Amino acid sequence: MQPGRPAHWRDPAALPRALITLGALLLLWPGLLITEFNLATLFDPRNADTFGRFLSGFWPPDLSAEFLGLLATATLETLAMATAGLALALLLAIPLGLIATRALSISALQSGRPALRSGLIRYPVRLLLIILRSVPEIVWALLFVRAVGLGPTAGVLAIAITYSGMLGKVYAEICESVDQRPAQALLQAGSGRLAAFCYGILPAAAQELTSYTLYRWECALRASVIMGFVGAGGLGQMIDLSIRMFAGGEVASILLTFLLLVLLADQLSSLLRRRLA
Repeated sequence: MQPGRPAHWRDPAALPRALITLGALLLLWPGLLITEFNLATLFDPRNADTFGRFLSGFWPPDLSAEFLGLLATATLETLAMATAGLALALLLAIPLGLIATRALSISALQSGRPALRSGLIRYPVRLLLIILRSVPEIVWALLFVRAVGLGPTAGVLAIAITYSGMLGKVYAEICESVDQRPAQALLQAGSGRLAAFCYGILPAAAQELTSYTLYRWECALRASVIMGFVGAGGLGQMIDLSIRMFAGGEVASILLTFLLLVLLADQLSSLLRRRLA
């Protein structure tokens, strides 16, 4: 502390923050070395010239009637793929999340800790959720393209499997994070687990559950575009074909359409959150 400076000006957390920052830099540095990251390549005149000529091909966007018709069809495919995949994921995630959560454990309510027999059910379900979400959706899409052929069906199945694991895990954690007293009172009064969830947990968790579900739907839109590169249809497959043909105007139109989809999804999420607030 410098002479003359009041003691209350000293930050007691300065040393821990400095140590955490130093530790983060020490962890980041090997990662940059392994990836051979070199920021100077972005400012290399040859690379900048190549990138500039590549971007110049994106203007003007392709607005021909024939291409816009194909773009509309691919956009509907992408929306359908993301929505259907998420709907199928919910059919798995909701029951698995309810089984995996400790919030509805009657044995924990009575003794303060879940019974062994409840853990024999809960932990295998949690392991299943880990397995479902551990494999990226694009890998599932590659597998399903071989199984069911090219098209959006492979993308729907890939999203359903991966997102069921993600949603189930987060749903269980959200249910455990809200106030448990209403659900516990219902269970003590003899209510069933489903009623305790619907009237004791769901009202407090509804806004967070809805927000996360809509966020995952937005992620599913992006994932459906990526999976199009492996033959799952939609906007991703159109982008892949346009890039292969060096049709920059078509790529620009597709990217603008996708940006509009994400903006609409964000507005829908904000509207529903305000309604539930």
